[in-house]
Amino acid sequence: MKKIVTILGARPQFIKAAVLSRIITLHNEIEEVIIHTGQHFDADMSAIFFAEMEIPKPKYNLNINGIGHGAMTGQMLEKVERILLDEKPDAIVIYGDTNSTLAGALAAKKMNIKVIHIEAGLRSFNMNMPEEINRILTDRISDLLLCPTETAIINLKNEGFFNFENKVVNCGDIMKDAVEFYSKTSADKSSIIDNLSLEKDRFILATIHRQENTDDLNKLKSIFEGLEQINKQCKVVIPLHPRTRKIVEKHNLSYDITTISPVGYFDMLELLKKCKMVISDSGGLQKEAYFNKKHCIIAREETEWIELVENGFAKIVGSDSIKMFETFNSYQNSTADFSKNLYGTNVGENIYNEIKNILK
Repeated sequence: MKKIVTILGARPQFIKAAVLSRIITLHNEIEEVIIHTGQHFDADMSAIFFAEMEIPKPKYNLNINGIGHGAMTGQMLEKVERILLDEKPDAIVIYGDTNSTLAGALAAKKMNIKVIHIEAGLRSFNMNMPEEINRILTDRISDLLLCPTETAIINLKNEGFFNFENKVVNCGDIMKDAVEFYSKTSADKSSIIDNLSLEKDRFILATIHRQENTDDLNKLKSIFEGLEQINKQCKVVIPLHPRTRKIVEKHNLSYDITTISPVGYFDMLELLKKCKMVISDSGGLQKEAYFNKKHCIIAREETEWIELVENGFAKIVGSDSIKMFETFNSYQNSTADFSKNLYGTNVGENIYNEIKNILK
């Protein structure tokens, strides 16, 4: 039986891995070993996802967190390399654009182990973002690049990837499978709507965590001022990321919006299903909003998911509180058609088949 090592470190990766791990278990043709780097160490950001989504328990937990990018990536590279020496996999599977992603790719490539990158080809074209650096470097040394959109394919083509020794495939976005599968049971496993006394279409769901926003106090203040202004018309609920909470508490910032602790995936799905719209700087949540037929106001200067903007499902406002409020008002009575399929179907199976083929 062929063996893969899956390397995970952050919330979106846990969700995507849940889809693929379930399919791998179902087919019983490939052995999967999971490494959790520990990059998201907060229990609300990590352990709860493994428990809720029935992801196979990681065989290894590296507990690497709370340090700078260089030290984090370096320690991950060193420890992942040791594990790969012991496990001797036929390939590694990595997701997205975190330090865990890059460290896994580097460790495997230097050992001539095949690198499979799920969510390849995404670009923000902002080299100030650590994630952009991670995804570009990871793509360049990957053997199988599994892209979520045609835009991602075009990005790789423009960068010359079709001249390299790799395989590039548009499999669709695996996050879509996760939303469709877990939405069937989320209402039975979450009581957050009742606990917070929320009413359908009577609140806005917001998340802010990107380093570009949290590390710039003026940007962060402006975003929260925009949320506070919107809250006067429609209740704003924000599960506060540990990084954001730390900055808010450090500077004694206080705003008239409802802040709650980070939530698990089923709670997030119920918030998405019941909210009026989403305001976020999260790439994953932009798509989850779309899958739940909700508009998203993007609190960033760019997005990797440009098709959402081009089709009118999302709008980029950056940290501009005025633009945020204006966009909120413009979306109030929107009748957008969310039936358009931007992200494929049966994505998990598509990805599984591509992995199986490269392992032959």
